[in-house]
Amino acid sequence: MEKAKYIDHTNLKATATYDDILKLCNEANEYHFASVCVNPSNVSLAHKLLTDSGVLTCTVVGFPLGATPSEVKAYETTKAIADGADEIDMVINIGMAKAHNWDYVYEDIKAVVDAAKGVLVKVIIECCYLTDEEKVEACKASMKAHADFVKTSTGFGTGGATVEDVALMKKTVGNVCKVKAAGGIRDKKTFEDMIAAGADRIGCSCGAKIMEEYKNE
Repeated sequence: MEKAKYIDHTNLKATATYDDILKLCNEANEYHFASVCVNPSNVSLAHKLLTDSGVLTCTVVGFPLGATPSEVKAYETTKAIADGADEIDMVINIGMAKAHNWDYVYEDIKAVVDAAKGVLVKVIIECCYLTDEEKVEACKASMKAHADFVKTSTGFGTGGATVEDVALMKKTVGNVCKVKAAGGIRDKKTFEDMIAAGADRIGCSCGAKIMEEYKNE
């Protein structure tokens, strides 16, 4: 697989301006990344800027805390898709996961998957807050809800992706879901380590820098 196609080129900063999103999309077009990942209010803009580029528009739901009601997450999903989103990255209800209310976690994910109506859904389980056993259960809930990916992190928690978490998630989901690593991936070595551990997609804001490292080899 071409290295650039692993990357969801990301800017989820609260301070992201029009110029920031324009730069993000121009870089994504230049390097032919899989997608750009932007906040919901920037979906329409990104979708317009990426028209006919082959680069997808990804956005986030229930982000970054995951604590909004399932009905709100479902509405966010419907609205984002209407605005042009091709992929949805949703955050689980982390408090419910910590309480081991796995029925709620499953129903919450399912609400988004159902609202997406076939649009690809990635489930952010925010590994930094979970034990290994809780990570496994969150992955199982994602599989049960027919999500397409499980994802390590929002990038806004206390830690980002680790090789160990990616490997654990891959072991758990097998070929039922794919795995996205995100958070703290800023160089070629870390990028390659995540792929070697089982990541199918990499979320990062340093995609252009990583591609330049390959060019300069």
